[in-house]
Amino acid sequence: MTRLRLAASAGIAGVLGTLLVPVIVRSLPQDPSVAYGVGQGAAAKISADVCASCHGEGLGGGRASSLLDDTWVYGGSDEALAESIREGRPGTLMPPFKATLDERQIRSLVVLIRELAEKARVEGAKTPAVPEGAVRTSERHAFKLETVVDGLDTPWAIEFLPDGRMLLSERPGRLRIFAPGVGLGAPITGVPKVWVKQDGGLFDVALHPDYATNGWIYLAYSVQGQGETSMTTLVRGRIKDGAWVDQEFLYRPSPDVFGPGNDHYGLRFLFDREGHLFYSIGDRGIPDDAQRLARPAGKIHRVQGDGSAAKENPFAGREGALATIWSYGHRNPQGLAFHPVTGELWAAEHGPRGGDELNRILPGRNYGWPVVTFGINYDGTPVSALTEKEGMEPPVVQWTPSIAACGIAFYTGDRFPGWKNDLFVTGLVGKQLRRLVIENGRVTHQEILFR
Repeated sequence: MTRLRLAASAGIAGVLGTLLVPVIVRSLPQDPSVAYGVGQGAAAKISADVCASCHGEGLGGGRASSLLDDTWVYGGSDEALAESIREGRPGTLMPPFKATLDERQIRSLVVLIRELAEKARVEGAKTPAVPEGAVRTSERHAFKLETVVDGLDTPWAIEFLPDGRMLLSERPGRLRIFAPGVGLGAPITGVPKVWVKQDGGLFDVALHPDYATNGWIYLAYSVQGQGETSMTTLVRGRIKDGAWVDQEFLYRPSPDVFGPGNDHYGLRFLFDREGHLFYSIGDRGIPDDAQRLARPAGKIHRVQGDGSAAKENPFAGREGALATIWSYGHRNPQGLAFHPVTGELWAAEHGPRGGDELNRILPGRNYGWPVVTFGINYDGTPVSALTEKEGMEPPVVQWTPSIAACGIAFYTGDRFPGWKNDLFVTGLVGKQLRRLVIENGRVTHQEILFR
């Protein structure tokens, strides 16, 4: 685990203790072509069949110009690229393909072009690794990276205890406490047994807002259901003398609620100022469930501290809808954070191949998955031809190629005024950390602090 050590550009001035970024190395492909799915699947076949003869085998240029250098005669937006493919460009070598490719296939080609361009950019920008402790520069502050905890296996969540210690969850099923100056403690005993398969395991951990009084700690994890099916489970309990005690179930579905998959769990926690608990559940590999209000998957939920639905929830009392739902149409929300000024809820979401999203979450709104998306399936086949639709909320920002957006946090400290209230977004692809400037509900600027 790496802590970001940051300083004003005039000199090193201290440590930003409120921002800790798990850097998960073992899960990341070392070959960028694997990370972005390049050269695999239906989109690559379409490219080979209809694009390579002019633009070259890798789309880097041939009889026609390169599609990878961000130099465009007719515009480089997604819409302009799709129009060029669909309608062609009279007077050039570019013919129309609307008679042979449908809108979903055209969208797949646009995603592939973005992936190949990003691969070319990354390979062309390789630089020597920056040693730990070296000063790194950014637009507003200099900073260092400092290792705080080592030896963890897929750390998933960090929660600060009132005395400054950190409660850490590891996906294989361990819950530990790290004390500065003391080190990493032994795993807490009695933690629920988890189903560790594919994406499954122990996920988020959160403290009740009144933890100092009631001691409640919240955990999310997966357990084995029927056969190879896994179930999303939420509990709360307490830690006493190094052991997990007083466990209560907040959400324990019946075995038939989720399909035969072990992915797209979501499972990020967040308490609001009124003591409501927000938690995300991904589509669990059944995309259409995200649009079904009677199903828990593909939703952000809001409950009381005991797991019961909040009375003011948008679908409370509606027949055929779960009363816990706050918003729906999500694929795999991996990050939740409240804006420190407006109080708005923001969520980062894994798309499929491309189409990662940052959303401003409003109660009762539909965020579109899988009806609308900027991504395609991992095998290169299209998901949808639509990137927007009336009645469905568009993302504030979408990332194609995917950055595998995960945890997010707003910076609320005073040591680095140039970052005040900015949103920090982690990305597994490229092992990166981004800073986003948000103004009036819009992202006006992005900076990659490191990758």
